[in-house]
Amino acid sequence: MTHLFRSPVLVALFVALAAAATLAAAWFFQLVVGLAPCPLCLDQRLPYYTAVPVGLLLAFVGRSRPDLARYGLWLLAALMAVDAGIAIYHAGVEWQFWPGPTTCTGSTPPMVTDIMSALKTTRVPRCDEAAWRLFGISMAGWNAVIALGLTGISLKGALARR
Repeated sequence: MTHLFRSPVLVALFVALAAAATLAAAWFFQLVVGLAPCPLCLDQRLPYYTAVPVGLLLAFVGRSRPDLARYGLWLLAALMAVDAGIAIYHAGVEWQFWPGPTTCTGSTPPMVTDIMSALKTTRVPRCDEAAWRLFGISMAGWNAVIALGLTGISLKGALARR
């Protein structure tokens, strides 16, 4: 496994594929299991949407310019670190460690407009309620673990010697 980290091409490809797999799992839970994502869940997907094409591009470019790919791994590490931060924040909101955004925690002030009466049938999932847990860890918590792991892998690849 240590040889993987010596090749920026393989690290970039691994991170891109892991990010794609994480997105696929999120979409599976949404479309197949029926768990609608809350606004913070959707925010957690954004770094992955960027990491997939960036990782693939770095893997392609890195074949002829490994130094450029190695620098690009810093970008992947930053993307995954941002995602880990969002996920940790979201998990903390779920555990009531700190307040979440008022738009998805049920503390939104009531509004009296026709638009709001039309939206009464629409349910926005709450950010402060975990819809699913495995071993006591919510999807936001698992995402934090994955994003932290991908941050570490990206950093190790960026710092590895040839």
